[in-house]
Amino acid sequence: MPTYVYKFVETGETIEVQQDFSEDTLTEAKHPIDGTMRPVKKVFLPVGITFKGGGFYKTDSGKSGSVSSSSSGSSDSSSSSSSDSSSSTTTAD
Repeated sequence: MPTYVYKFVETGETIEVQQDFSEDTLTEAKHPIDGTMRPVKKVFLPVGITFKGGGFYKTDSGKSGSVSSSSSGSSDSSSSSSSDSSSSTTTAD
């Protein structure tokens, strides 16, 4: 059963209430100190996110990043040498 946070409109105090998904949102709740019914509003909180699988941790991306950077570095050097040789052949013509 999920726990929801409600805030008392007049005082700003918050309470936690366990409710089923099928239950309606509360508009009034009993104040925990004096027991009177007071108007409340539901507070929406950010949800925690869990990533599963590879590549979500700094160490995972670092390993794959070092492999791709070394392979891209070798392809860059070969492409530069081929562009240098092509430019030298065009200059000779």
